Amino acid sequence: MKRRIFLKGTLAGSAVAAAVGAGLLTPSQVLAAWPKDAFEATSVDDALSKLLGAADTTESGDIEIKAPEIAENGAVVPVTINAKMDGIESITIVAAANNTPLTSTFNLSSNTNGLIGTRIKMGKSSDVVAIVKAGGKLYKASRQVKVTIGGCGG
Repeated sequence: MKRRIFLKGTLAGSAVAAAVGAGLLTPSQVLAAWPKDAFEATSVDDALSKLLGAADTTESGDIEIKAPEIAENGAVVPVTINAKMDGIESITIVAAANNTPLTSTFNLSSNTNGLIGTRIKMGKSSDVVAIVKAGGKLYKASRQVKVTIGGCGG
């Protein structure tokens, strides 16, 4: 079974590479669904409204953010979001003090658990905010992360 999946993946990757090489598929077509305006937004509310259509969120105790209190390197801050609610559609992570605060967004299928683990980039100390879209509503939780500069605090 694993061999069959490997072969299918190899064939699919080869087909995409051949299409790109022949000029039939361009990177702009592949990334057409990428929400460029949301990732370039300079405020949290603007990013959320461009990405999710609204910025109104409700605080929720069902969202757990696991992140270090003090991050020694702002370039790679590990963050884990665990949303314990039903009907999760997406999970979005925002670093509030970044010049462009939207760091990542994950669209989930209906049968997926709301558990996301990633690394984000933080320019300076701020709140890391998780926004979970579930049942058509937006819920949020936040956690303060202090980014040290040269190990001296920032």
